Amino acid sequence: MSDLKTVVVYYSATGSVYALARAAAAAAEDGSEVRLRKVRELAPDEAIASNEGWAAHVKQTQDVPEATLDDLEWADLLIFGTPTRYGLPTAQLKQFIDTTGPLWAQGKLVDKVATSFTSAGTAHGGQETTITALNNTFYHWGCVIVPPGYADPIQFQAGNPYGTSHISNNGQNPPGQLELDAVAFQARRAVRIARALKTGLAA
Repeated sequence: MSDLKTVVVYYSATGSVYALARAAAAAAEDGSEVRLRKVRELAPDEAIASNEGWAAHVKQTQDVPEATLDDLEWADLLIFGTPTRYGLPTAQLKQFIDTTGPLWAQGKLVDKVATSFTSAGTAHGGQETTITALNNTFYHWGCVIVPPGYADPIQFQAGNPYGTSHISNNGQNPPGQLELDAVAFQARRAVRIARALKTGLAA
């Protein structure tokens, strides 16, 4: 078992971000021990029930464990995924982030590697601003932020150097092979850099 530890923390309503999170987790398993964690749903049951895709996804992922502060403290690498909400992360993910004060106050998030990805319902629907908004949190935590950049040929097809992004057409269009390959590359790159950083800090 690898000594490098990765947690993939995500929120997904209809499954697009979940698909990307699973691809990221699978790629990160090549070089690290991985936990896949969803954040707690905040929407009322009646809102979820009113959307067939949302209700189906909640049932599909009912066995995925919910993220805890222990998961963040445990991990060397943090991979966060969220849909966009007006160009920002979802309230569900932000609510979880807002519970991390005790870890931040103790410096337990410093020097962790962090990277993020997103999905929006429409083209130009806030993908880049959502990722950079998540990065604001990582700055405060003292993380080392690792974007995918244009560090692999897949990125010249995917086209977003900030982090993998997907256009879901409001949940009707699941991530294709391009997006899955892009987030896999992003995860592998983050694992490689996290390992190098961990090795250097231990030296």
